Amino acid sequence: MEDPGDFVTDYDLSFDAMAALGWQVETVTWRDLSIDWDAYDAVYICTPWDYPEDADLFMRVLKTIDASSAQLLNPLPLVEWTLTKTYLRDLDERGAAIVPSIWFDDIDSTQIPQWFETLAVDKVVIKPDVGANAQDTYILTNPVSDEFVSHLLRRFSGRPFFVQPFMDNVPDEGEYSLFFFNGEYSHAILKTPEQGDFRTQEEHGADIKSVVATSQQIHAAEKLLAFVDPSPLYARVDLVRDAAGNFLLMELELIEPSLYLRTDEQAAARFAAAFDQRVKALS
Repeated sequence: MEDPGDFVTDYDLSFDAMAALGWQVETVTWRDLSIDWDAYDAVYICTPWDYPEDADLFMRVLKTIDASSAQLLNPLPLVEWTLTKTYLRDLDERGAAIVPSIWFDDIDSTQIPQWFETLAVDKVVIKPDVGANAQDTYILTNPVSDEFVSHLLRRFSGRPFFVQPFMDNVPDEGEYSLFFFNGEYSHAILKTPEQGDFRTQEEHGADIKSVVATSQQIHAAEKLLAFVDPSPLYARVDLVRDAAGNFLLMELELIEPSLYLRTDEQAAARFAAAFDQRVKALS
């Protein structure tokens, strides 16, 4: 992003560790179409959080990078796959434990009551297939008012979306994010929404704190990543606990996650080492 605004970034914490390994680091905006990508050995997709506003252009830029001599990380196939949230459906079909989801290509107001019936809940969350930072994400309680149905029709008409049960543990316990570099667990955080909210992004007031992931959480994340091919350089696995105590995948961030390097004093060095190892292996 050219202007991160209120977004919190800490990718620069890896610069010294990368320099110690011989890397010269430069930050560029993906919207600069004049860049000669052949001038770089590798391009790490970092914080282009504005890409949902122009996803087609974003993909064209990434394909240009991929066609250059630079190594694109994460690899283009992973980016293309996770650009839309339907990757969750793919993971579900492969046997991954995700938050139950039902998928739609367009909205039909007559089907809304069926969402609650299908998921066997009184509260659901609706999300667009392409989106970030909880944009156009809504909690719906059964029955949905006519006024809000009209709002949903305006926001989702002709737009693919999916519906999930509202996870009751999110407001109280929060959402766990586990970070992996080259398939190895690095560190973890707990994101707890602001009182009265459900969004776990710090830009929406969520509390972020460093935690030590349990063996159950690490095992759940590793099982999920085993379904991902090719193996990512970096991955953020967002897990929520269901009523039975199982950890389910809420999101798998492989394009532009904040890696929260500031929450673990060794995280930046681990990322730099993984980056160095991956690029050298691909060269």
